Amino acid sequence: MGHGRTALRASAAGAVSAALVAGTVVGLAPVAQAAPSVRFVDITGDGGTILKANVLTPAGADGSHAYPLIVLPTSWGLPQVEYLAQAQQLADSGYVVLSYNVRGFWQSGGQIEVAGPPDIADASKVIDWALAHTPADPGHIGMAGVSYGAGISLLTAAHDKRVKVVAALSGWADLVASIYSGRTQHVQALGVLDGAATLTGRESPELREIFDNLYSSNLAKEQEMIDWGRKRSATTYVDQLNGNGAAVMLANAWGDTVFPANQYTDFYEKLTGPKRLEMRPGDHATAELTGLFGLPNDVWTDTRRWFDHYLKGAANGIDREQPVQLKSRSAGGYEGYPDWKSVAATRRKIALAGSTTIHANIDSGADGGLVFLSSILDQVAQLPPIASIPLLPRRWAAVWQSERYGTAQRVRGTATLHTTLTPNSESGTLVAYLYDVGPLGLGKLVTHAPLTWYGRTPGEPFGLDLDLFSTAYDVPAGHRLALVVDTVDPLYTEHNPSGAQLTFSSPPGDPSYVSVPLREQ
Repeated sequence: MGHGRTALRASAAGAVSAALVAGTVVGLAPVAQAAPSVRFVDITGDGGTILKANVLTPAGADGSHAYPLIVLPTSWGLPQVEYLAQAQQLADSGYVVLSYNVRGFWQSGGQIEVAGPPDIADASKVIDWALAHTPADPGHIGMAGVSYGAGISLLTAAHDKRVKVVAALSGWADLVASIYSGRTQHVQALGVLDGAATLTGRESPELREIFDNLYSSNLAKEQEMIDWGRKRSATTYVDQLNGNGAAVMLANAWGDTVFPANQYTDFYEKLTGPKRLEMRPGDHATAELTGLFGLPNDVWTDTRRWFDHYLKGAANGIDREQPVQLKSRSAGGYEGYPDWKSVAATRRKIALAGSTTIHANIDSGADGGLVFLSSILDQVAQLPPIASIPLLPRRWAAVWQSERYGTAQRVRGTATLHTTLTPNSESGTLVAYLYDVGPLGLGKLVTHAPLTWYGRTPGEPFGLDLDLFSTAYDVPAGHRLALVVDTVDPLYTEHNPSGAQLTFSSPPGDPSYVSVPLREQ
């Protein structure tokens, strides 16, 4: 069985490598100049684990001149040739570029540690190797990566002072807030990660136990799982990262179903050194995808500009641009802001009046969509998940609507829900959705978020506050906003006992509302 899986990974590696190399050739075919030299090497990582890697050096490098070094750890489940197209472009512009397969995946040794201490030690060993075997400049070292590679890059920069610049693309800074936000398992995202790890890697016993405990909602292990996630989150080490002074660029997609936008925006606010935040339409790693094949790509263009300025000292102006760059899911170009707090110039509250009771355990038809598919449709065709608001069954969905707006409402930032909830069971789950509702009652999903609670006294009301996932979306004039709350969504694990009911109320002394962040009109 083990030999079969190894053979499968080897043949798959060949297929993926061929595709990426072909993309590199197509993307770079017009370039008529000496190509950087490419070597495929084995690097001894932490504890003697062998890491498969490739290194590109600028054409003509003869050891007489040192070049800035960029290290690229691979994404979850992808082989070491993932970045070959971008590595060649970086090497063309004067960088030594070293990409390596993180431990536990493909042909690298070891087991998957999910950016644990061995992975961070590996990254430092890779830097050591590059300084000993390439013309890399020890004073000018950067790291970048997509997804898993982004998380490892951030964590390494917090632990290794040699890393001066980071570009973390579609990554995480808070693993707990990514896959367990609102104490709710993001079960479709977990399934994708688990499946990719099973197919292309070797899960450690610890990781297998984490997956199993998440799937089974093992509350006895909840704190242990949270501690495990925090150890693997850059936000835990943000003071170290700030102390090291690394220049950090973060880029993510509004609809990322693996690493939601909020955890990146929260982390960005905690950074004190040179920093940049870019948010675009799309899902996990879809904004960067075309760049992996050498095609024009905004994310990778800005990544190179970030390195050129902070590793080479190039006066390319990126340090003078507004550091927060957003692109609305609706249309238009980029919007610049001085910081994340300035994204929402004002907030508008929608009152959630009256008392409403819904029954649990049945999907009302309001959903966050499907992992990857829904946000990709939103990215390429502006088709987010849709629901007919008038037809949502009120037995299973609570619905409140705003007035019809006379002007466009440019939603920017993080909408928040505040309400009073009275459950008839001690535990439960709800999912809140904000919709853009047209004249015919058809609602397009603006944002949503889940929330789970335990240990509540049945029949006793309690206050509830929930941050919905950050977004940028333009509601056309003549439309209205609707808040929908139900209890079942395929993206998440539900924790409502059979027969559970939820009652939402708005006491006079503590009225319920959803607060919507808006850009200046």
